[in-house]
This record gives sequence, structure tokens and C-alpha cells, in this order.
Amino acid sequence: MTPTKLATIFSSVKDPRRDLLKLHTLNDILLISTLAVICGADTWKDIETFATSKEEFLHTFLELPNGIPKLDTYRRVFAAIDSQCFENCFIEWVNSFTTLNDKEVVAIDGKTIRGAKSHGKKSPIHMVSAWASEQNIVLGQVKTQEKSNEITAIPELLNILSLENTVVTIDAMGCQKEIATAIIKKDADYILAVKENQKNLYQNIQDEFRFGKNIASSTSQDIGHGRIETRVCSIATDFQFIKPVNKWENLTTVVKIESIREFKNSDKPTETATRYYISSLETSTEYFQKAIRSHWGIENKLHWILDVAFSEDASRKRIGNSAQNFSLITKIALNLLKNEKTAKQGVKGKRFKAALDNQYLLKIINL
Repeated sequence: MTPTKLATIFSSVKDPRRDLLKLHTLNDILLISTLAVICGADTWKDIETFATSKEEFLHTFLELPNGIPKLDTYRRVFAAIDSQCFENCFIEWVNSFTTLNDKEVVAIDGKTIRGAKSHGKKSPIHMVSAWASEQNIVLGQVKTQEKSNEITAIPELLNILSLENTVVTIDAMGCQKEIATAIIKKDADYILAVKENQKNLYQNIQDEFRFGKNIASSTSQDIGHGRIETRVCSIATDFQFIKPVNKWENLTTVVKIESIREFKNSDKPTETATRYYISSLETSTEYFQKAIRSHWGIENKLHWILDVAFSEDASRKRIGNSAQNFSLITKIALNLLKNEKTAKQGVKGKRFKAALDNQYLLKIINL
């Protein structure tokens, strides 16, 4: 068995090195790195240690013309690879085995790699990622210099993704007319959170639910983890206060989610919250309940796992493009681990099993 899909995608990445300096093939370097991260590696030294211990196994399907690369080789190569080219190859790879379901929620959100900061400065590495909620995979990422630049990064990410017939969800940072238009141009729909950064729109939505007619509502309740959460979803489509002059592309529905969280066997006070959204969809309150909750999968199933299982927040990689490119390797590993279904255990357990079992490791990377 050889990792044919990954090898094909990695062969499309442009090698930044001069020919005279190529002791190891780029394909070998990237494949070793991916295998190492799947098996628990977090640093360049970890990758070298993994490859050295697995040298006999790696020789069965890699070229390795000059043996195992040293840690400095990984550091230099990842810093030099064109990150935009690598991102495009990543998306091509994801598209080769993924078909998104009709009306599947694609959540877009940003995450800062805090360990990349230097000399007391804030981290320069902020990634905006797209997460397919039903497929449980990362669809793509782009890098921004800071969180405030998500507004410019989101259209870049939308531009390179295939989103036909999906529903894109974004928090209030992405509630911009240009972003709504970009989503519609991709033949997708949107659900965008609205806060007071859109002051007039926020006030108009409040007025729709305060004074408007034909408001539809539904209630759902979750019981677990020592708490009871009740959510009331209300929608309005017959606008009286949101005027066409607002020019939100295909704006069809405004949504209000009222949540009440009560804690059993605890002195914690009851928590209440009201959130507002705009959407190009005209559908049921039940769908909006499900879709809006699905958005938080990008926090719980992507960002949290990257920090807890892959120690991304502690990563000190910051030279050149190394942080961005290594983040893509991590997301390749996560996609592969999430979509390996034979082992009935979590990501951490699968990584441990892959480190011990070469045949299981090959099964993961040949998905």
C-alpha cells in the first residue's frame, strides 16, 4: 500500500528549493510530516524522531535517497513553501474525496495560534477555516495577520471553496453586505449572526420581532451535563422595518434565538441570552435551530481538538510560512483521522493506535 492520494496532491506543491540543495524529495518531506503528526508529533524534532524510528517502514513506500531528513530540513522547507499554493492543493485533495450534502452547514470562523507570538507581541498568525458540519472535515483555510482582518480573509476563502447548495454560517465579524453577496454568488445560502456592529440592522431586527406580524416560533430543549437548556427560535419573513434600501443580497428571513440555561444541583444563576441572525433561506424554525447549533461544531470539533489533541495553541512555529503550512498538515491529519471509521475511539486514541500499528497508519492515509 502507498499513500497515493496524498502523494498526488503533494506532487502539485511547488518545491521552493534550488536543485543543488535537494537531498530529499519534497514528497518525502511532506508525507513523513503528515504521518508523524497523525502519530502524535508536534515539533520538528518530533518528526525527525518519528522518521528515524520508522525508517525501515518508510523505506517500503518512500524514495529517501539520502536517508531520513534532519529537523532543520523540515523547518526550512515549511518556512519556504508557497502557502497559497499549498492551500490550493489542500482544497483539491479535500474535493477528491468529499461530496457535501444538500443544505449542509459550512461554518466559517477564525482561530489565533497564540504560541506564535514573539517578544511579548500578539500572535501574528490567525487562521480562518471552513468546516463541513456533517462531513466533519476542514474544507480550507486562509491566513490573516490579525482577527480584525477576518472581514477581508473570508471572501478569499469563499472564493476558493466549492459551496453549491450549502448553507454558510458566520459569526458577527462576517456580517457584511459584501460577504453575503459573495456567498450568493457561490450558489449557496447564508445565516449570519448580527450584533451591534451593524447598529441599524440590529435595531431593525429587534423592531421586527417587537412589532411585526406573522412571527413563527418553535421550542427545543436539551437536558444533560447537569443543566437544562431551552431555546426558542422565532423567524420573520414579512418585513416591516427592514427596508430594501439595506441591500443585503437575497435577505429573506430574520431569526431570533432566545436561550435559557438552568443548572441542576448548582447555585449557579440561570443564564439567558438573545441572539439575532439574517438569512437568505426561507425554511422552518426547526432547520434554523439545527443549522445555528451546527455552527458551533467548528469550535468544538475543530478548534478545541486542534488545541487539545494537536497542541496547536502552544506551537512556536513562526518563521516564514511555517505556521500556516504546518497548520495545513495538522488539518490533513485531522481530516484523515476523523474519516477513519473502523476504530471506535476518539482522535487521541486513533493517533496512539497509528503510532503503534503501521498497517493501521497506512489505512488512515489511504482513505
